[in-house]
Amino acid sequence: MAETELEAFVNSIQKLFPRIMRYLEDEATRELIGLEVTPSQMNALVVLYGPSNLPMGELAEQLGLTESAATRLVDRLLRMNLARRERDEVDRRVVRVRLSSYGRQLAELVFDRRQEQFARFAERMSADNRQHLITGLSALLAAFADLETQSKEKR
Repeated sequence: MAETELEAFVNSIQKLFPRIMRYLEDEATRELIGLEVTPSQMNALVVLYGPSNLPMGELAEQLGLTESAATRLVDRLLRMNLARRERDEVDRRVVRVRLSSYGRQLAELVFDRRQEQFARFAERMSADNRQHLITGLSALLAAFADLETQSKEKR
């Protein structure tokens, strides 16, 4: 029996993703060598790197954590002098989190390492393949967002 196009796609993804994830996990481990932070702590620093500060609820959502788990993570970042917690000036009930100057330096270091990592693999791909990858990954993220929206609507 011939494989359908959808079945062929699913089978290819099943073979590719574990190898891609292993490579990315190995790179993530290498980029954290000597920094004395865990991958989850680094993820929080990366999320906090862009905006000047985030409400705790939004940070939790972006990290895929409950608010209590995000609070515990932020507590560890505070003890390590990587983040600061402050009350919102308009709504005192809202707690905002921002990077400390040390946390920002650490996040910048990791961003620089990631820039180098992505540049290394991009140099080994043609311009067309790079564009196809961006298009495909963007479509994948859109599909994830659609599935997430559907899941929330069912709750």
